[in-house]
Amino acid sequence: MNDLRVLESFLRTVEAGSFSAAASRLGVTPAAVSKHVAKLERSLGTRLFRRTTRSLTLTESGERLYAETSAAASALSQAMATLTERDARPAGTLRISIAPGFGRQYVLPLMPAFLERYPDLRLDWSLENRHVDLVKEGFDAAIGSGVEDNANVVARELVPIRLLTVASPAYLAKHGEPATLADLSRHDCIRLRSATTGRMRDWAFTMNGETVTVPIDGRIVLTDLDAICDAAVAGMGLARLGAHHVLPHLDEGRLVRVLTRYPAMAGTIYVYYAHARLTPPKVRAFVEFLTESFSRSDWRARVDTFG
Repeated sequence: MNDLRVLESFLRTVEAGSFSAAASRLGVTPAAVSKHVAKLERSLGTRLFRRTTRSLTLTESGERLYAETSAAASALSQAMATLTERDARPAGTLRISIAPGFGRQYVLPLMPAFLERYPDLRLDWSLENRHVDLVKEGFDAAIGSGVEDNANVVARELVPIRLLTVASPAYLAKHGEPATLADLSRHDCIRLRSATTGRMRDWAFTMNGETVTVPIDGRIVLTDLDAICDAAVAGMGLARLGAHHVLPHLDEGRLVRVLTRYPAMAGTIYVYYAHARLTPPKVRAFVEFLTESFSRSDWRARVDTFG
């Protein structure tokens, strides 16, 4: 067991990128992690990390050791955890990454019932608009769209995405309503800049069964979809948003859908987690609760009507 703890310190340091981050995940001190790694290096007779005051990178020997041991250590850890947890109630901390707007509007309201069903669970959520590396960043699961086809990730569908073009009644009264895609060039379009890549995103539409990308322009650029929605409600321009973002505003008349002759672009919001032969009970409980809850939701059926 001592040797396993030493090896786990090495593996978690590689994944977390530092002794302190690895220590946080393991529930020990950074000094203990550093001591374990140094012990492993002495035992193997080789350096595993290049250390500077600002960074920690693997040596060639370290890369080889990580490649040869990470999968086996993960399988062993899962097997040991399952032996003790298979018949137990889900327990522990559930670390989740989720888009802020979708999380606040649709997922958090479900959590009182979830926590009542599983009183031994705690929630630790990062509300952020980005794709995360589940294993490297230590997340149990994430919720978002555009999940890559990856054999190491299991993705379960929650709700469909239907992209709609919307504006406030005040904006349309002042600037008129666009009738064609060409009309967009004469409008203030609230633009989205990717927070991770810095790229501006054009708008895509379906026309005659094909996807058409339309360059747009406008005086407002934002990196957050919820802020774009707020700006549209405030009459600052046209916005291109998922139906799940704008349904409450459409119902209350704060936003109006335009360019309805063009079918809504489709996508999917998933809950996804790292593939493993033995999924931890807390992750399994969370995924099953969400998929069941969303399958019964009335607003999911409404989103489908925009297809």
